[in-house]
Amino acid sequence: MRVSCRRILLACLALLAVTQPLASQAPSTAKALLDSLYDMREEMIASRDGVKLHTLVFIPKRHAEPLPLLMARTPYGIDGNKGGGFLVGSHRELAADGYIFVFQDIRGRYGSQGKFVMNAPGLIEANDTYDTVDWLVKNIPGNNGAMGVFGVSYPGWLAGMAGVNPHPAVKAISPQAPMTDTWLGDDFFHQGAFRQTFGLEYAWSMEAGMVNVGPLVQDRADKYDWYLKYLTLGELERATGAAKIPSWQDFKAHPAYDAFWKSKAMQTWLTEPTVPTLMVGGFWDQEDLYGPIKAYTTIEAKDTKKQSFFVDGPWYHGQWSRPGADSIGNISFGMSAADWYREHVQRPWFAYYLKGKGTGAFPEAWVFESGGNAWRTFDTWPPKAATPRALYMRAGGLLSFDAPTTNEEADAYVSDPRRPVPYMPRPIDGSGWRQWMTEDQRFVHNRPDVLAWETPALTEDVVIAGNIVARLLASTTGTDADWVVKLIDVYPDAVPGAPRMAGYQLMVASDILRGRYYKSFEKPQAIPANTVTPFNVDLHQQLYRF
Repeated sequence: MRVSCRRILLACLALLAVTQPLASQAPSTAKALLDSLYDMREEMIASRDGVKLHTLVFIPKRHAEPLPLLMARTPYGIDGNKGGGFLVGSHRELAADGYIFVFQDIRGRYGSQGKFVMNAPGLIEANDTYDTVDWLVKNIPGNNGAMGVFGVSYPGWLAGMAGVNPHPAVKAISPQAPMTDTWLGDDFFHQGAFRQTFGLEYAWSMEAGMVNVGPLVQDRADKYDWYLKYLTLGELERATGAAKIPSWQDFKAHPAYDAFWKSKAMQTWLTEPTVPTLMVGGFWDQEDLYGPIKAYTTIEAKDTKKQSFFVDGPWYHGQWSRPGADSIGNISFGMSAADWYREHVQRPWFAYYLKGKGTGAFPEAWVFESGGNAWRTFDTWPPKAATPRALYMRAGGLLSFDAPTTNEEADAYVSDPRRPVPYMPRPIDGSGWRQWMTEDQRFVHNRPDVLAWETPALTEDVVIAGNIVARLLASTTGTDADWVVKLIDVYPDAVPGAPRMAGYQLMVASDILRGRYYKSFEKPQAIPANTVTPFNVDLHQQLYRF
């Protein structure tokens, strides 16, 4: 009944974005648990250039056999781990199996020496990881000589760099939501479109203290209004003093996909799975949806030893590391996909590669089918059995699997930069950052600057699995344009037991392309005005049942 009444919607519009830090709270009993089960060591471990890195090591007090080490390196500060929250939260399944946990501040952050550079180019982080691992396996008692490295977001990028020229003791890595390429599709740019709110606010939070800049002052309750006061990035820079922020300087100096951005991209360095590698991502990851897909695709192409594995689930950024996580905003997925992943994928995977326990009979990929609300396993991802299909944008707002047989009249709209389409329902105050990708898209439907095409009600299930690309034939009176495409599941007009979900429009996949990069990300060029031009907008991947 649910499926037979649904429709598929495709929309094009313009986008804004805003960020809020990831946060969690540990139960009050966590510290007592930590003290009863672990001995903590606090170390300053020297890297090869003499920079000392602040490190916490938690060694189980009682264990019958030597244990592997599990390490997470981070720019966000490690002292919070002294409260033991990781034992009852993100690491509880691993803690039950027995590991020596290691947390480290990367250079230039919190307790570590040196200068912090955002996604430091080259092998700086790979070398720091190598030197840290070398010290740990030689100096921490009770370890079995095996090291695993994992982390989410920026720590996910760091985990990936641990696989570049890895120390012999590194036996497994798990980059989770790694900010793999912050120009092509993560964090700062998406296919050339600058995410000004994320770029300004995240860079400010990370770097303002380095250059003695005070807090960012935003004097409007709705950030949509605040950013709209500054119609150019130059005006925004002058009003805030953003020119002092190192990453902002990089954004200005390197607007295109040049050698600077490639030197920071994980896929430039991690080109093959040097050790068993588990990439993890979320289909509604508002920060790094692109990263795990790009990283996995890169190393999988050279995976001759069957060491590359992939997980993608129904999550926002890092949600899989939290207990529970059975929904995002208004959308329920019918089970705690996060608990299932940590218990049935992450736990046995690390146990096999770091302890030699279990059969090691893992599938290539574990992917959650939203809509059907169940985990699926695959020998290849995307699945070889998937059949390419095309949806056509037809006249009269029709979206159809049938191609037009005659020329049809084009659709048109006027885009006004003084009244941009918001990326989520207003007011935009940061509170909805985690779930904005699952918000009801009717808040922009039928705007005069948004075009939409919709299928008739479906008469049978439609399942998409793998890559989604929007191929537009469009013209503009100007010489540049941002193209935003959304693939949307339109809920039935009546949903038994959930009346507020009637007609809900769930964004299944989406992204943006800055038009000037329609031929090359490295060499932008003006769009020829009033000329029909092809644009390819990568909507990345999904496994979804309409």
